[in-house]
Amino acid sequence: MKQLPVLGLDQFSIDDPKIEFYANALRHHLTHHHTQVSVPHKHNFYLAVLFTAGSGTHEIDFTVYPVSRGSVFLLNPGQMHYWELSADAAGYIFFHSEPFYNLHFANQTIQGFPFFHSARNPPDLQLTDSELPEVERQFCQILMEHQSENAYKHHKICSLVDSVYIDLARLYLHAGQQIPVRTNTYAAKLKQLEQLIDANYQTEKLPGKYADWMHMSSKHLNRITQAGLGKTTSALILDRVMLEAKRLLVQSKDNLSQVSDALGYDDYAYFSRVFKKANGETPSEFVKRYW
Repeated sequence: MKQLPVLGLDQFSIDDPKIEFYANALRHHLTHHHTQVSVPHKHNFYLAVLFTAGSGTHEIDFTVYPVSRGSVFLLNPGQMHYWELSADAAGYIFFHSEPFYNLHFANQTIQGFPFFHSARNPPDLQLTDSELPEVERQFCQILMEHQSENAYKHHKICSLVDSVYIDLARLYLHAGQQIPVRTNTYAAKLKQLEQLIDANYQTEKLPGKYADWMHMSSKHLNRITQAGLGKTTSALILDRVMLEAKRLLVQSKDNLSQVSDALGYDDYAYFSRVFKKANGETPSEFVKRYW
């Protein structure tokens, strides 16, 4: 089966591989890496991009987001995306590994920010005209520090990245982007469930098994998912399976049965029925829209 490209930090110009950080003006980034980023692909790092000019679309895991001045996108590792941008698109971009952030801050992790906490939280934020100048200044400062030879460069970049994440998180929460969760306990349980589903959805699709792994009843787990996300545990598992199905179908347009097998469905006809019920079209109809 054809594999979707997974871009790593080593494919971009990084001053010091130990830092695991990259920053650039968006126009320069697009010019030097056009062939890599103009087709659907994944990253193994966290990515933040700010648009200060231009227009277009940014497709992230099969949801299309408009791009305009003030658009910000924050992506988790593993999300599939690509964009179609106007010639005047401009802004700033930076990305980094998980250890880059987590090893620098002993009492917090990158997943603590709402846009990185869950793949179910929207990856976009639209800044107002009054909000944009300060965020643009911060992105610009990150790029300038990245290009410098200053002492304590790594420490300064980490601090600047943390600062912009804090400000973006405040704006993100103010805009109501995060899916509301009733309690911190529920939020932790939902995160645990999401991680378990990510690790096991190909081989385990029964809600009861996930409840067992989390040492609770299926009924209680359903209460948590309904209260936190308005969905049943079964629906969350199916959502993850269907997301991966779409990713694999885009890669393997001529091997639809292999996609079914990879997702743990021995019978392609049954998989096709499940896919159509969830998405309103068959796998082959979905593929035709992308090829």
